[in-house]
Amino acid sequence: MRMSLAQRVLLTWLFTLLFLIMLVLKLDEKAPWNWFLIFIPVWIFDTILLVMLIVKMAGRCKSGFDPRNGSQNMKKKAWYLIAMLLKLAFCLALCAKLQRFTTMKLAYVFIPLWALLIGGMVELGYNIFHVRRD
Repeated sequence: MRMSLAQRVLLTWLFTLLFLIMLVLKLDEKAPWNWFLIFIPVWIFDTILLVMLIVKMAGRCKSGFDPRNGSQNMKKKAWYLIAMLLKLAFCLALCAKLQRFTTMKLAYVFIPLWALLIGGMVELGYNIFHVRRD
């Protein structure tokens, strides 16, 4: 099943809205929930994205797959997978810090996010300034 752009946008807005509502309830102290529960919409959304990405990457392994432009496309999908895992690591570390499961410094919690942002800037720079030699 392939999702249209409109369906993906609607799904993104829905999960973002659910997360923000739960976050506001937690910050207003109206919901005494665990921080890991507040992030449930984020976990569900990330799981959906990871499954879709892994299915697309696994689709390259089936017989009869046309490998044209394959290595560049696979590198991009590998970067997306790494980016998703960095975001997941950041969210888990942030929840652990907010829930006081760890005494880790806040600066260390943000290392996966910084790595994600630097990687995103490198990819953006590569896509803007890369000169194709055809």
